[in-house]
Amino acid sequence: MKNQPKPLLFSLLLSIFLSLESISAVDFVFNGFNSSNLSLYGIATVESRILTLTNSTTFTIGRALYPSKIPTKRPNSSHVYPFSTSFIFAMAPYKGVLAGHGLVFLFVPFNGIKGATEAQHLGLFNRTNDGNSSNHVFGVEFDVFKNQEFNDIDENHVGVDVNSLTSVSAHAAGYWPDNQTDSSGSNSNSGTGDEEKSFKELKLNNGKNYQVWIDYADSFINITMVEAGMKRPKRPLLSVPLNLSGVLEDEMYVGFTAATGQLVESHKILAWSFSNRNFSLSEELITSGLPSFVLPKDSIFKSKGFISGVTVGGLFIIVAVVLFSLFLIKRKQRRAREREEMEDWELEYWPHRITYQEIEAATKGFSEENVIGVGGNGKVYKGVLEGGGAEIAVKRISHENDGGTRAFLAEISSLGRLKHKSLVGLRGWCKREKGSLMLVYDYMENGSLDKWIFQCDGNKMLSCEERIRVLKDVAAGVLYLHEGWEKKVLHRDIKSSNVLLDKEMNGRLGDFGLARMHGHGQVASTTRVVGTVGYLAPEVISSGRASTQTDVFGFGILILEVLSGRRPIEEGKPILVEMVWELMVQGKLLDALDARLRAKGGFDEEEVERVLHLGLLCAYPDPRARPTMRQVVKVLEGKIEAGIENETEDMYAYLLQQVKSKDMWANYSRSFGYGYATHPTFHDIRQSNSYSMSLSWSNTIMEGR
Repeated sequence: MKNQPKPLLFSLLLSIFLSLESISAVDFVFNGFNSSNLSLYGIATVESRILTLTNSTTFTIGRALYPSKIPTKRPNSSHVYPFSTSFIFAMAPYKGVLAGHGLVFLFVPFNGIKGATEAQHLGLFNRTNDGNSSNHVFGVEFDVFKNQEFNDIDENHVGVDVNSLTSVSAHAAGYWPDNQTDSSGSNSNSGTGDEEKSFKELKLNNGKNYQVWIDYADSFINITMVEAGMKRPKRPLLSVPLNLSGVLEDEMYVGFTAATGQLVESHKILAWSFSNRNFSLSEELITSGLPSFVLPKDSIFKSKGFISGVTVGGLFIIVAVVLFSLFLIKRKQRRAREREEMEDWELEYWPHRITYQEIEAATKGFSEENVIGVGGNGKVYKGVLEGGGAEIAVKRISHENDGGTRAFLAEISSLGRLKHKSLVGLRGWCKREKGSLMLVYDYMENGSLDKWIFQCDGNKMLSCEERIRVLKDVAAGVLYLHEGWEKKVLHRDIKSSNVLLDKEMNGRLGDFGLARMHGHGQVASTTRVVGTVGYLAPEVISSGRASTQTDVFGFGILILEVLSGRRPIEEGKPILVEMVWELMVQGKLLDALDARLRAKGGFDEEEVERVLHLGLLCAYPDPRARPTMRQVVKVLEGKIEAGIENETEDMYAYLLQQVKSKDMWANYSRSFGYGYATHPTFHDIRQSNSYSMSLSWSNTIMEGR
């Protein structure tokens, strides 16, 4: 009797198990929404039973989540519950405005919006937490912006995101139709090249309604999409092996997030179903009779004058034609006057324009209390944009300054199209009728690098490790300028005052007022000497011609400046690069390190010597002996690449071999010293009262004579 089964106890355990399984089950179908269905964050709203995540406001985030967490894993187990979701979405463009950026279906462990930024980050991550395994975020992105930072495949794709916007798998948006047969009558969907020819691409942001299915089971995820109302294709758009046990927590929030940047569109969800037990629940979604968000095509036949003319007869047709002709003539004349007032670059970059009224309101009427910097071309103000509350920095350039106008044009034509985490982002620009020019940047909370090097003492001073980390950030940004974009960009003014630090103390290269761009494989045509005294390569002073190697020289001086805590040129002291080189020859290279850092200790001597060696090599007077920025980045990351001139030589073996040559040191001193001492403006600048200012936040710009 003692060993016999106990039916009552067994039944009790079974009922408990089944009740636990039922607790984990979540099913819902929304054919339209109301405020009680979802928790809304950012600018997300529900209007006419449609969930609208974003509108025409720039640089904003909208997020909507199911109000309560749903079980996603069996408690105290790695088992992930299967789930199936389907939704109908539309990305509605606005007439005359570039559309972007996209939306994401997501699982997140928390409600609200935190750790997320707008624009290319889609309201999902930010530049510091992207890629962190501690995020515990899974998403499927519908992205309409090709971002090289995240290795996007194109500007119209679907991607699977795990803790990062660099998708683990992605494909152009679209579907494979069913029943594609070849001439023999067999199904062509067999993994051959012909199968790819049958693929039907769907443009995500044309305003059409699309239905999506996302199914996860047995560590596999399938994603399918078609136009709303079409039958679900048999073959998924994406079918990816994916183990979410280490990503999802036991309970997660599920929903949608979307963002705008300078590109804007309205991201809408019209219907949504979700289940972790019933994979046919999507059939209950209503896919017909939905509103359309496709922009209407303009047609002359919609003109009221034309329609009324047709209805009342030939006489009125003539009148309508005459009136319409007068209207066209006046409009053409008005546009001609506007084009005379607007320059070519204004027409080309119109979508980036921000109104003067918005900037004036953001900076409290350009109040003096909002001034955060004063440079050679004007003041810089901090501001807060209305609506999204984004913090900005506004550089106001005096219209009397021709050099300032040229700087303005250079920044618009370069930074306005560059996208990299180590470059200061340009949000937009404004030009007033009287010629006042303004550039609007992302606000960098911690100001410029030179402030943290030269104006901070004690605990506020950057450590040796932090300084090298900032140098790595800047090097990555310069490498992107030289090799990572469709054109080669020369910054031409790399220095500590042009390196800004964001909220997380990451370095970003800014101030593209002197930047020039040209095609890869071409030589820069400019021969004007521009830059800042102390950072100019000798060949720039002698010829005025800039190149990627002159940027490398400037970066080398930046390395020495940041690690030594000394300006490149200081009154009554040796030129910085000569001093460091001489210390290396004497075997006392570590003496070049900032004395305050040496006193505190705790730094990696080997790494400091390696970086100082790199700075000297970058600042070598012969541009042919300098490394490329790609080699510089590898050295800073500890991936020393063999061979500057000889592929069998180590970079540092080569450098130290050259150091032993007394002729090299003599040539270096003569070349560097002669280049500056003989420049026609150098003596005047050093003797002027503004010399100290020329080395501060903005710059002294040397215009060639």
